[in-house]
Amino acid sequence: MPAQDGRWGRISEQRARQLQRQVQAKEERIVELETENAVLHLRLAQYRGMSGKGAGTAAQLCSQCPEQEPPRRSAALAAPQLWRHIQALKQDTEALRASSLEVFRACREHLQDGLSEVVVAVQRAPLCHEALLAWQSKAGRLERSLQEVSALYELERQKRKVLHNRLVELKGNVRVHCRIRPLLPSDEEFDGQASRDSSASAGVVHAVDDETVLVRWDRPAHRSIDKTYSFERVYGPAESQQEVFADVCPLLTSLLDGYNVCILAYGQTGCGKSYTMLGPLSKDERGDLGIVPRAAGELFRLISENPSRSLKVDVSTVEVYNNDILDLLAKERRPAVSGPLREAPMTKATKREVSPPTRVPVHSAEDFVALAAGSLQFRARLATSVHACSSRSHLIITATLTAAPAGGSPTDGQSLGPQLQGQPAGCRASPESPGAQRAGEQVHAKLQLVDLAGSECVGVSGVTGAALRETSFINRSLAALADVLGALAEHRDHIPYRNSQLTHFLQDVLGGDAKLLVILCVSPCRKHVAETLRCLGFGAQVRHVQRGPAGGGGAAARKPRNRSPR
Repeated sequence: MPAQDGRWGRISEQRARQLQRQVQAKEERIVELETENAVLHLRLAQYRGMSGKGAGTAAQLCSQCPEQEPPRRSAALAAPQLWRHIQALKQDTEALRASSLEVFRACREHLQDGLSEVVVAVQRAPLCHEALLAWQSKAGRLERSLQEVSALYELERQKRKVLHNRLVELKGNVRVHCRIRPLLPSDEEFDGQASRDSSASAGVVHAVDDETVLVRWDRPAHRSIDKTYSFERVYGPAESQQEVFADVCPLLTSLLDGYNVCILAYGQTGCGKSYTMLGPLSKDERGDLGIVPRAAGELFRLISENPSRSLKVDVSTVEVYNNDILDLLAKERRPAVSGPLREAPMTKATKREVSPPTRVPVHSAEDFVALAAGSLQFRARLATSVHACSSRSHLIITATLTAAPAGGSPTDGQSLGPQLQGQPAGCRASPESPGAQRAGEQVHAKLQLVDLAGSECVGVSGVTGAALRETSFINRSLAALADVLGALAEHRDHIPYRNSQLTHFLQDVLGGDAKLLVILCVSPCRKHVAETLRCLGFGAQVRHVQRGPAGGGGAAARKPRNRSPR
């Protein structure tokens, strides 16, 4: 408090010195005006002397020349004019004197006002000092209150984290949702009514309620199909992308709490997995953004709500093609694919196989989406009898949250950016060294967004040659995924993660305390009913997987924080 008194005293002294300087300046101005007045008086005296001297000279000339009458007459005529000049000078002198007096009075008034301000400031100084002490006391009380509220907030935040995790665990660390796609114009069951109202589907798969799926088909000369499946959430054909994403948001909160999260789309070819995860192919349908761009926006929104945590986001994108993990963010950049779909995808030589994959830092949702969009143009695709743009590989987009080095913090960004499908690789940061964890950072959690290749019945898809080999690898990797989840459901000591590159890559989110959401995408068509039943059976098997913090079928327990990258 003495320091504050000294500070206020210095401020009062500075104000007094400033007023003194103003008073001194006005006194100097008064002296200048008085000097100017004296000079004018001197000039007036000179003019008067000159006038008197002129009159004496005229009188002398008149006395010397008494006989010359005309010059006298001329002098007599000039005398009045000279007198008028003298009177004008007198008037000017009086006006100057009055002006000088006016300036002097104004300066004196300004001086008196300044002195009054100094007196008032000196008189108010004790009151201001008392007010300053009162505000300092109030600021101290507010600071203590802020500290108490901050401590309560931190305590409540920890309670919220625990309760949120319990809620997610009550719903299930492993959750299975089912989405029934609407009938398309290419489907046999499609008619005008179905196109106008997708909820009135003529297919064989129906959403009984938001937790039950019914598969019913009365086949002439065959045994009828009438099966019911229950899942945590069922989306009918009319439900939007936003409604699907609303059930994903709580998992992103768990991600920021330090838990690994995986959102995985599973189903047959042409059932809407890529649409659910990535959004539509058309750039005009911006309202139908998929889970990936919406999750990117929500992730950076949650990070911006608590910038003190200084979390950074790194993104990697890989595809599992023919049981090989291929990095889609490798430094070798290739021109965008254009023209018709390839009969065979890029060879392994044109895509670099890395372990771990390249991680690229992103600072906004727009950067995240642009990076993922740029890598998608290199994903293997092929036209089949079932789907005109069938994905021939499993796509895995991984967002790694790390604690930023000292002085670093992510830039907020809430724009969802461009559509994912078929976008150029612009607006991208330069990749870091592949997957290496940078010095001084600590892995907080990982979000894996997986768009699996569709399971296929070869007789329906009509693939041959290299595409048939791709189908074999796809089906085998999906079978390996089912084996892993089956082993977890039965709590076996050995979990066959290494039977496939897909399950080995996803090991962190399939076991331990990670949050796994499987979205089953099914077709309502009769010709796909076999694959639909197989997909729903897979979902029913996944629902039996029960994991705790120390679960994972004999795998070591994974703590929610401080995990290192593979």
